[in-house]
Amino acid sequence: MRLNIKSSILFALLVSASAINFSASVPDEGMFPLSELHKAGLKKAGLKISEKDIYNPGQIGLVDALVRVSGCSGSFVSPNGLIITNHHCAFSAVQLASSPLHNYLQNGFVANSYEQEIEARGLTIRITDSYEDVSKDILDAIAKTDDPIERIAIINKKKAQLVKEAESKDPSIKAEVSEMFIGKTYVLFKYKTIEDVRLVYIPRQDIGEFGGETDNWVWPRHTGDFSFLRAYVSPDGKPAKYSKDNVPYQPKKHLKVNPNGVEENDFVFILGYPGKTFRHRPAQYIEYQQKFLLPYTSELNDFQNQRMLEAGKNDKATELALATRIKRNANVMKNYRGKLKGLRNIDLIADKQKEDKALANFIQSNTALKAKYGTLMSDIDKHYQLVFTDAERELWFNNLYTGIRTYQIANLINKLKIETAKKGTLAQKNEYFNKNIALVKKELDAVYESYNVDADQKIAAHMFAQAYNLKDKNVIQTIANKNFKSADAAGSYIAQNIANSKLNTKEKLYNEVLNNAATLLAYDDEILKSQQQFAHEHAPFNQELTRREGVLNKLMGDYVAVKEIYQDKSFIPDANSTLRLTFGNIKGYSPADAVYMKPFTTVKGIIEKGNSGDIDFRYPQAIEQAWLDKNFGAYTLKGTNDVPVDMLYNMDTTGGNSGSPVMNAYGELIGVNFDRAYDATINDFAWNESYSRSIGVDIRYVLWIADKIDNAQFIIKEMGI
Repeated sequence: MRLNIKSSILFALLVSASAINFSASVPDEGMFPLSELHKAGLKKAGLKISEKDIYNPGQIGLVDALVRVSGCSGSFVSPNGLIITNHHCAFSAVQLASSPLHNYLQNGFVANSYEQEIEARGLTIRITDSYEDVSKDILDAIAKTDDPIERIAIINKKKAQLVKEAESKDPSIKAEVSEMFIGKTYVLFKYKTIEDVRLVYIPRQDIGEFGGETDNWVWPRHTGDFSFLRAYVSPDGKPAKYSKDNVPYQPKKHLKVNPNGVEENDFVFILGYPGKTFRHRPAQYIEYQQKFLLPYTSELNDFQNQRMLEAGKNDKATELALATRIKRNANVMKNYRGKLKGLRNIDLIADKQKEDKALANFIQSNTALKAKYGTLMSDIDKHYQLVFTDAERELWFNNLYTGIRTYQIANLINKLKIETAKKGTLAQKNEYFNKNIALVKKELDAVYESYNVDADQKIAAHMFAQAYNLKDKNVIQTIANKNFKSADAAGSYIAQNIANSKLNTKEKLYNEVLNNAATLLAYDDEILKSQQQFAHEHAPFNQELTRREGVLNKLMGDYVAVKEIYQDKSFIPDANSTLRLTFGNIKGYSPADAVYMKPFTTVKGIIEKGNSGDIDFRYPQAIEQAWLDKNFGAYTLKGTNDVPVDMLYNMDTTGGNSGSPVMNAYGELIGVNFDRAYDATINDFAWNESYSRSIGVDIRYVLWIADKIDNAQFIIKEMGI
């Protein structure tokens, strides 16, 4: 879709009366907004095409080939809606399409015709259509309030209003207001959404996930983390739900694939939708991450995965059902542990504390700044000291429904039950029930797809035992009120009640409870009761958290504003899932003394890792045979008699950049981004050229696997190679 700029140019963001300007050394930290590419130094860094070939308002550019694939990035690589992204970005859709009889996750999937392509359930495609700065609309709306809760309510209301107005003017788009700088700058994005997405070519699991969790967030890598999807629309070209009558979408632009790849030190750049970074936050925010969020979440995810792996050990259907949950948990767990390692290694808290102290001194030394921001740094500290007092309680509640899926089910049932009970006569109750039951069942179906009662009992017992041991302001009162004698008793209580509940089996719930309004209202058990108790306890706490969010919103807006004055420069906004560009070079690094990591791996490394006998390093026999036969075709790496697999570069990426196209100096596709090195997991908080390295699968490996291993030559032909 063509990108248009309306009213003010995006990211000409205002601080008082002055526009923020972005600039960068080469290479530098930064995920650049499109409107600022002319200030990024791309030509000096090595770009051979015009910056306007990438992005030019009102004209077609490379950005028109970019898509957001649910939480990932991707790009069109043919005029018929063919999209390349990561294997792990399509993982959940492949899992949902699989069964013990047709295990596409394990065996891969190749569709040699449009008719053979199958629905990628759960995946949607979003294409950035246009955007505009709406900071003034939102900041004017909150100008007259000092109440933190009211501030957040007004912001949310105004955002919703702007979205509604945009969508009413153009029903074909979906709008979203993104906060660029917290409490300070806001941009209205308009997207075209494609709901009919299909699986085209998915490599088998021992290619797409080669190395498993052993190699996750690690270099050297040998993972074929790629997949091909196709976008479909109705015959009139409009977005539509899955239908056999739909036709392949024809994008405004698709990327040219360069099968020759790149070499060490070559200039490269990425376009994509990076998730969230938090680089413009004070020392206390980093302290919260290091002391509370990162260790708690990684340990809980580890425990959950162990229980789910046990549940699927001897049951292929259960293993498949839990596969996506396990993969997501494992990815977050290793990422968070990498962040913890990085935070400790570079002592980022101490560095931030020095920066904040210098900033505080600067404020106090300037009369005008002191009058406006005199209490800013102490107010920030006061806010976080309060956050620290009940951080464990907040984290426990945040994971209640995602951790204990029976409670997620109970929450849905109780909401339906409460609303049904409000109706007057039985006939009115049944009318409400019948009107809403299909939607509730749709939500329940999504939960039950990855639900296992044995795993849920053990996870619940673990979380209840955790809660039993919380003290002071972290006490979970609902659990304390039950007067358990020990943590084990708390765990046994919840495990037994899950076993006794009709919520633990979809069929039992649907057939015995959700028949009609009367059967719903007649059913009660300890899970439903305790879920309501948790909800009542959390309501005032959630109100307090909203108040704190309002306080932080104002504080962070001021923090960035005064920091810009102090450093006499402006900042690139933190990533927030909006379209950005980052650039750099194919480049290795030294993670430790006397160690140098080269920027390319080859098929030889797959064979070597396979010799270890580790289950994570299984690979198809066809790869070894092709390697022994030196059947490399035109896909070799210069200077080697081998095929390159993965590559390393010093670009600034984060979550959401998965699936982003890696392009050469001419804007040609030469790889697909999928990960970062372990030391670079800290990118979310800080970026450094010496250790921040990202990882992509080399396009030559993608083509070699398609050509020599999977007999998917149609992909190569469709991409025009």
